[in-house]
Amino acid sequence: MSDTNLRALLLGSTVSARSAAEMRRLRPKLAEQLEVIYCDLDEPVCDLGSIPADFALVLGGDGSIIRAAHRMGQKQIPILGGNLGKLGFLADYSPDELLAVIPSIKAGRYHVVEHLMFECDVIREGQSIHHSLGLNETAILSGTPFTMLNIHLRVDEEWVTTYSCDGLIIATPVGSTAHSLSAGGPILRKDLQAFVICPISPHTLTNRPVVDSADRVYELMVETPNAQTSVVVDGMVICQLQAHDRVIVRRSAAKFKLVEVSGRSYYRTLREKLGWSGHVRRVEPN
Repeated sequence: MSDTNLRALLLGSTVSARSAAEMRRLRPKLAEQLEVIYCDLDEPVCDLGSIPADFALVLGGDGSIIRAAHRMGQKQIPILGGNLGKLGFLADYSPDELLAVIPSIKAGRYHVVEHLMFECDVIREGQSIHHSLGLNETAILSGTPFTMLNIHLRVDEEWVTTYSCDGLIIATPVGSTAHSLSAGGPILRKDLQAFVICPISPHTLTNRPVVDSADRVYELMVETPNAQTSVVVDGMVICQLQAHDRVIVRRSAAKFKLVEVSGRSYYRTLREKLGWSGHVRRVEPN
């Protein structure tokens, strides 16, 4: 990417007034350093993989970056994220910092870290009725009337256990700092090739999160779903489950690509975003 004629996509949410304003502000400044061949302020393009770009600048938050990855499909290009949200584990730069790091990228002083993506299929009566590419996680959520679910888990066709719980999450390392973390799951380094299996409010205290290889195939099945029991991929409901539907999660050939510039490390991001202090302070009671 050390070419002076870098071709870039400028992506963000046109619904968000702040994101749209930042795209308008940055576009002419970016055009002084590279070729912006597409911007979300132009006529919308759903299939970003059809545009011959070298990388994408995404303004928003982690949700905006995940949506960009979905729009790229199987043709992922490196992404540099500008944070307009709150935490921003993936969107690690302010909009003005994006401008400042473009010269480093043009000079080749950066690296691209590839991250695990997955494919999720919902199988009904032997046929795939829904297929999704994902970056964060697949989740089965109980839905109304919010009674406990019994979710069967198989790994490589071997029965593992039946979780009695409010739901179950299968998360990538990128997704390990999202819903899975809130449900008590571990943090995985983003470039690991593994999935986290994390039950939501399990009835049995010994049902703890499990980390397993990304090379395995994970199958979930609910014999008696609630009326609104749903399969959710990266925060989006893809379908409501019927009895004996099977949800299959496996590694995708596509890999999410994130641009990292010197000075930004994984542990620095965790330390700053999660507010790790580095030491324990004791406050004696009065």
